[in-house]
Amino acid sequence: MLLGFKTELKLNTQQRTMLAQHAGVARHAYNWGLGLTKQILLHNRDNPEERIKFPSAIDLHKWLVAMVKPANPWYYESSKCAPQFALRHLRAAWDDCFKKKKKPPRFKKKGRNDSFTLDGTIKVIDHLKIQVPKIGILRTYERLPHGYKPKNVTISRQADSWYVSFKVEIEPPQSTPKTVDVVGVDLGVKTLAYLSTGIVFKGAKSYRKYEKKLAKLQWRNRNKVINSANWKKAQIKIARLHRRIANIRKDTLHKLTTYLAKNHSEIVIEDLNVSGMLKNGKLAKAIADMGFHEFRRQLEYKCQLYGSKLIIADRFFPSSKTCSNCGWYNPDLKLSDRWFCCVSCGSFIERDWNASINLSRWSHRQTQACGQVAADSLG
Repeated sequence: MLLGFKTELKLNTQQRTMLAQHAGVARHAYNWGLGLTKQILLHNRDNPEERIKFPSAIDLHKWLVAMVKPANPWYYESSKCAPQFALRHLRAAWDDCFKKKKKPPRFKKKGRNDSFTLDGTIKVIDHLKIQVPKIGILRTYERLPHGYKPKNVTISRQADSWYVSFKVEIEPPQSTPKTVDVVGVDLGVKTLAYLSTGIVFKGAKSYRKYEKKLAKLQWRNRNKVINSANWKKAQIKIARLHRRIANIRKDTLHKLTTYLAKNHSEIVIEDLNVSGMLKNGKLAKAIADMGFHEFRRQLEYKCQLYGSKLIIADRFFPSSKTCSNCGWYNPDLKLSDRWFCCVSCGSFIERDWNASINLSRWSHRQTQACGQVAADSLG
C-alpha cells in the first residue's frame, strides 16, 4: 500500500536559492512546452490536410534539449529531472483535457504553486536528513520514515516555506477494533458532521475566523508597486495567512476522518455535488470553508488503511426530508428549517440528526431492495 509523506524542509540561504532555480527551470520548460503544443493544435485546426502528430513527453524533452538548453545555459545549473518531469506533467494535463476530465492547461506564474520533481539517487540518510540529486542533503523539521528509498520526490513551496513529499510503500495494517458497526454521517454548513450516534463535530470555520485579517492585509497591499520589496513582503504575509487557514481546515478534517475510520465498521455518507453547491452565491463561502471534497478524499484512503468500509448513498436520497421513525416524507421542508416535525408519528428531531440516522440505514434498505428484486424475478 502506498502512502504519501510530506514535511517541511529546514534550509539555509544557498539551498533556498537552488530550490528556487529548479522551480524556475521546471516552470520555464512547462510554459515553453505549453506554448509549443498550443501552436501545434492551432496548426492542426487550420490545416487539417497537413496535420502534425501531437508530441509525447519524450518528444518534447528531445526538442527541449536540442533547441532550448543551448540558448539558455542556466538550464545546466539545475538537475535534468526538473524540466523532464515538468513536460511529463504537461502531457498528462493535455491527456486529461482530451478525455474531457479537466480544462486545458494554463501557463504557470512565478511564485504561484512553485514545485518540481526529482528522481535518481534519493536516500533517507537519517531521521532528519534526505539526499536528493544535484541539491545534496536537505534537513527536515519532522522525522522521516527511515529505511525507505523513494523513487522520486516532489519539492514545493507554500508562502516562504519549502516542503518535500514522496510516496512510501507499507504493508496493509491490521484492522483496528471497531466500537460501532454502522454510522451515518450528515455533512452540513452549521456543523461539519452530525453522526447517527448523536456525536456532533463542529467545523473549524478557519476562513471566517481570519477573513477580516486577510482583508486587512490585502487592503494594505492595494497601492504598493508590484514586484517591489514591500509588495513582496506583503505577498508573503498574505500567503502565510492562507496557509494557516488551509492547515487549520485540514487538521480538523484529519481528526474527524481518522476517528470515523478507526472506530466504525461501515461509514455511510452522501454523494454530494460539491461543484454544484458552490454555485449558490449565498452559501458558497461557507461550503468551501468546510472542505466537503477533502473530507471524502481523506475518508476513502483511511477506510482502506484501518479496515473500514465506506458506503456512498445516492445523491437524490431524501435523507433530510424523510422521517427516521416512520418513513413519512415531507416535500415542503426548507433549508432554513432546522428541526424535522413528523405529521404521521409526531416525532420531533433535529434535522441533521434525522438525516444521519436515515443514512445509517441506507445499506440495509439497499439489501432489502435487492432481495425484493430477486424475489420478483424468481416469481
